[in-house]
Amino acid sequence: MLKIERNSDNRAIKAILHRIADIPGGVTVVSGELGGLALKEGTPLGYNATDGMYHVVKTALIVSDATDAATEYEVGKGHHFKVGDYFGTDGANGQAITAIDKTTNTDKDVITVGTTLGVAIDADDKVVAFQTVGVDKVAKVTPSVIAGSNYDVAETNLFTDAWAIAVVREGNSVPVPASVKTALKGIHYVS
Repeated sequence: MLKIERNSDNRAIKAILHRIADIPGGVTVVSGELGGLALKEGTPLGYNATDGMYHVVKTALIVSDATDAATEYEVGKGHHFKVGDYFGTDGANGQAITAIDKTTNTDKDVITVGTTLGVAIDADDKVVAFQTVGVDKVAKVTPSVIAGSNYDVAETNLFTDAWAIAVVREGNSVPVPASVKTALKGIHYVS
């Protein structure tokens, strides 16, 4: 049976400036754990030896100020967090996400955690939250490569090219915290 699909595509803004070394044949990314609609070029990925697949390092830029008693954090669109994930920063232990409001505002989402992160956050500091293992500052996924292309998230696992050595324009890429940049030894971020 012939199946014809039509899609309109917007011009993608490229994040990777120079591609130097990739993983031959690409990698398979687990899509079932993703809460977003698209896997963006430059997204950090980490290998899991248990299932032989790559997993996304979930990150989100906190876009509004938050007090040290806040349980709601406004973040930029395009993240992959889901309810039940742990949400933390380089300066605050992760806390379990109890709700995510993606519909009220077209510019940002609101992530609600059960317990405050316990630190005041200034949006001007460009704090990037990431998925932690639990109530700690340890990233759930240790990154080793970045996704080389943009893909729509489907119900099946995604197949993408992955780059271990590259130069990335930080302003065009997904938000990446300092701890993840340090782990990505072959990826150089420029302004």
